[in-house]
Amino acid sequence: MNTGFESARRGAFDRGVSKIDDADMNLDPVPGLLIVACFVLLFASAALHKLRDAAEFDAAFAAYELLPRAARRYGARAVPWLELAVAIGLLARATRPLAAVTGSVLLLTYALAIAINLRRGRLELLCGCGGADQRRAIGAWMVWRNLGLGALLMAALWPWSARALSTTDVLTIVFGAGASVLMYLCLDELGQVLRRAADLPGSR
Repeated sequence: MNTGFESARRGAFDRGVSKIDDADMNLDPVPGLLIVACFVLLFASAALHKLRDAAEFDAAFAAYELLPRAARRYGARAVPWLELAVAIGLLARATRPLAAVTGSVLLLTYALAIAINLRRGRLELLCGCGGADQRRAIGAWMVWRNLGLGALLMAALWPWSARALSTTDVLTIVFGAGASVLMYLCLDELGQVLRRAADLPGSR
């Protein structure tokens, strides 16, 4: 009987540990939704900038010289719609995995395109990542930024724990998204400042 009791107790203990381990491996919905919200804002904003200044983005896209001339205009027109599709796809649980993978591939592609042109020595090439009022030259920091963002977006694919959101959770997501946007803009501006500082005479 002792053997049977010990076996039953060990089995119950193992099942309990397994449940705890599974719960620990799941992503809490608050950071998960915060990540999703930030990338929805990022891709939607990027798409709207490009659609608003389509001619400007066409020129910036073509200047990368990565596609045959005949395909450049079609590629430029496809990018903002892909970004908008990613932003919309991230909103729904059913389409979120595909949207996350597509968004990560886009970000990695941007990083590769910038890296190739930096390798070519085209340091004054406009990145095309903002509107006509944000004409910014490419830089190595943009490569690392896009690589980091692509990796972070893949966190949306991680299994999430199933729990109801409280009012505090919702406020955390809203204010966290706002703070993340401000931080992103500050880091973006810092990258531009550091690049301009590196171009000053005597800085090399």
